Amino acid sequence: MKKGLIGKKLGMSQVYTAEGVLIPVTVINCGPCTVISAKTVAKDGYSALQLGFGTRKVKNVSKAVLGNVKPAGLEANPPEFIKEIRLDADPSQKAGDVLDVDVFAKDEFVDVTGTTKGRGFQGVVHRWHFAGGRETHGGAWTRRTGSIGMCEKPGKVMKGHPMPGHMGDVTRTVQNLKVIDVRPEEHLVFVKGAIPGANGGLVFVRSAVKK
Repeated sequence: MKKGLIGKKLGMSQVYTAEGVLIPVTVINCGPCTVISAKTVAKDGYSALQLGFGTRKVKNVSKAVLGNVKPAGLEANPPEFIKEIRLDADPSQKAGDVLDVDVFAKDEFVDVTGTTKGRGFQGVVHRWHFAGGRETHGGAWTRRTGSIGMCEKPGKVMKGHPMPGHMGDVTRTVQNLKVIDVRPEEHLVFVKGAIPGANGGLVFVRSAVKK
C-alpha cells in the first residue's frame, strides 16, 4: 500500500550495524502530519490523502487555506506545508487524524523528493562540466563555452545545447533508499545515502515505486 509523509532534512550522519558495518545515512524529521482531507473515488474521482506539516501564523495564511484546513481543526494552527499523496485504494483515515514516522518500517525502501540547492547563474564549466579552453599560447577562453554553432546547414544553434544559465533549485527524486532506522519518539527516519536539498529543506518521503 502506498504511504507518504512530509518532513525536513536535518543532515547526514552515520550509524553502525550489529556487525560493525558503517552506513552513511540522512536524518529526516518526518511528521507528525495531520490529515487535512481524505479523497475517495466516489466523491472526488480518485483516492488520496491531503497532509499538513509544521505550523505558521494565521495572519500569513489566506482565507481559502484556512477554510481548507478547518475540517481538520487546524484553523488556529494552520500547517506550513500542504501536500497530497495518491493512494491505491480509498483511505481509512479521516480529517484530523495524525500520521507519524511509524507508518514506515526498518529495512523497507522509500523514494525521497526534495529541492536541490540553488547555485545561481553558472557558466558551462561548473554547470555542465566542460573542460574549458587551453591556458597557454594565447588561449584567453579558459572557462568559456567555445563554438556552439555550425558553418552552413542548418546554420543555427541546436535546441538543448548546454549553455550558461541558472543552476539548481529544481525538484529531484532519489529512488529506492533503504530505511535504516525509525525513531517514533523523536519523529526521525534514517535513510541510507544522500537526498536532495540543503539541511532544513522540505522533503517528501513515500513508498518506493520500483521496490
